[in-house]
Amino acid sequence: MTHGPARKHTALPKAQTLVEALPWLTRHHGKTVVIKFGGNAMVNEELKAAFAQDVVFLHHAGLRPVVVHGGGPQISAALDKHGIVSEFRAGLRVTTEEAMDVVRMVLAGQVQRELVGLLNQHGPLAVGLTGEDAHTITATRHTPEIDGEPVDIGRVGEITEIDTGAIEALLADGRIPVVSSIARSEDDHHVYNVNADTAAAALAAALGAETLMVLTDVEGLYEDWPNSDEVISRLTASELERLLPDLSSGMVPKMRGCLHAVRGGVTTARVIDGRVQHSILLEIFTDEGIGTMVVPDEQPDTAREQGES
Repeated sequence: MTHGPARKHTALPKAQTLVEALPWLTRHHGKTVVIKFGGNAMVNEELKAAFAQDVVFLHHAGLRPVVVHGGGPQISAALDKHGIVSEFRAGLRVTTEEAMDVVRMVLAGQVQRELVGLLNQHGPLAVGLTGEDAHTITATRHTPEIDGEPVDIGRVGEITEIDTGAIEALLADGRIPVVSSIARSEDDHHVYNVNADTAAAALAAALGAETLMVLTDVEGLYEDWPNSDEVISRLTASELERLLPDLSSGMVPKMRGCLHAVRGGVTTARVIDGRVQHSILLEIFTDEGIGTMVVPDEQPDTAREQGES
C-alpha cells in the first residue's frame, strides 16, 4: 500500500515558533525578570490585556516576573479632578503634601488594583504591594539641581535602601509581585513618590535579576533623534553613559535605570515598545528582539545571537 506525500499542516508555523523559543526558555528558566509597566500599555485596554498575558506566560514558562508600575496619566487625571495643578521640574513631578495623598491613592488603590485584577484573571497569581510594605523601598527627600541650584520638588523620593524580603517570599510562593513606586522614609514619618523607572532598576539590582525590561512609548533608544528613527539594538553601559547628557528628558530616567541595573549586576536591561502587543514575549523569546538592549561592558558583541540576552 502506498501513501501520498505528507500533508502540510497549517499549524506548523506555531511549532516552529515554539522551537525558536526553546533556547531562550532554557536560558531564562528560574531567573527573575523585573518589568516596568507604563506608557500606552497602561491605558490601552488591548495592550493591558496582552501585557497581563505576557507576564503570566513568563510565570508558567518557569521565569519569576516582578512588575513595577507608576501611573503618570492616571495621577495627572486625578490631580486635575481634585483641582491640583501638575508641575514638572527636572523631569520629575512636583509632589506637594496634598498631591502625595492623590498619588498614593491612585497608585495603590487604582492602578495596582486593576493590574492585579488583570493578572488574576489567569489564576490566583498576583499580589500587590507598595514600596512602603515591609519597608521594601526606603527613600529620602530628593532635591535635584537645576542650573546649579537645588530645587525643592516636595514629596519626591531618592531611594536609599531596598529590602527584597517580601518580594522574595512571594516569588518563593509562586506569586507575581506587583509593586507600586511609593517609598517610606527611614524614620517612617514620611511617604515619598518615587520614579517608577528608578524603582524598577533598584529592585532589579537588589533581586539579582537576569533582566530589567522597561516598557515605553517609543521603539527603543534612537541613534540620532530627531534626525533619524534608527533604533540602537544593543549598547554597552559605557556607551550608554556617554549618550546620557544628550537624551530627551523623558528617556533619561529610563536609561539611567538601565545603566544602574547592569552596573548593579543585572545581566541585561532592555527598553521596549509597549505599544506593540506581546512586546515582552517578542523581546525575550525571539532571536531578533525588538528594543534596545543594554549590557555590561564586558559582554561579547554576539550576546543576542548566542542567547545571552
